[in-house]
Amino acid sequence: MPDPSLPQITTDYQVLREGAGIVDLGPRTQIELTGQDRQTFLQGFCTNNIKELQPGDGCEAFLTNLQGKTLGFVLVYCYPESLVLETIAGQTEALTNHLDRYIIQEDVVLHDQTHCWHQWLIAGEQAAALLQKELTPPVPEQELQHVDTQLQSIPVSIRNVPWSRYPCYAINSQQEQAAAIEKILTSIGCQVCLPEAAEICRIEAGFPQYQQDITDSNLPQEIDRNDRAISFTKGCYLGQETVARIDALGHVNKKLCGLRFSSPDVPAVGSELSIDGKVVARITSPCYSPASESAIALGYVQRGHDQQGQTFTDSAGTATVCTLPFETL
Repeated sequence: MPDPSLPQITTDYQVLREGAGIVDLGPRTQIELTGQDRQTFLQGFCTNNIKELQPGDGCEAFLTNLQGKTLGFVLVYCYPESLVLETIAGQTEALTNHLDRYIIQEDVVLHDQTHCWHQWLIAGEQAAALLQKELTPPVPEQELQHVDTQLQSIPVSIRNVPWSRYPCYAINSQQEQAAAIEKILTSIGCQVCLPEAAEICRIEAGFPQYQQDITDSNLPQEIDRNDRAISFTKGCYLGQETVARIDALGHVNKKLCGLRFSSPDVPAVGSELSIDGKVVARITSPCYSPASESAIALGYVQRGHDQQGQTFTDSAGTATVCTLPFETL
């Protein structure tokens, strides 16, 4: 039976591309680091160069263990007196426990802000213009830049996020102000959209989610966000030896890629694609893309089969490897 919500998902998807749609992301994991040693401390536990961040800047990073495996995929935001790590809901305990065990004499304090802050996603070609009418400072233009401001007297932090190929922002407020933020955003012309529509935008943008596309069995280079999330010139950090060794070898055995299917039938999460009986790809995030009128997915493709244009034939039709983001949709 067809999904009765599909027409609404398609409509909301168009709003998130061409208009200004908002999606309630709820209380995502948000860990705030304060103390004078916060940057030096975090520098030693993640793949990106935290010391280069200035207030208003942000970056992607992987938190790695001693073996170089990914314990977390985070967005790092630099504020004048703190750093904030943001990722999917449910990661607070794992990440704070991991970091806290290494705090000995450093002036660093971890604050769980997950249930204090609420987050809305606002996306679409009209999003920046509508927001700017209500703000004094400019809407952040560069990816992961952010600004603290007020939205009709309510304190908010507005972050430019890589959730979509179209202009996209996260608006953070205190939890008790979440309903008021929604009312303001709808009053200025934004439309409330289904999370399923935002998920299509996320997959089209190739923006991975921890637990969905990344687990603690993955090496950072397998996620193929080296230019965004890994510094190969920074100082030592936990797991760096493994990351550096892979960089020296020049490859990993699998890589997160885009897959575009010839059929509209959406494959299941975990589906495997094979050539001559050998598994060469595994699906992590599938969806139907209204822009291509076909199924697309994020998935891990084995080395040697991960070149753009490589095709596989499967029960879901022919799948073609695409670079991320899906530029041609």
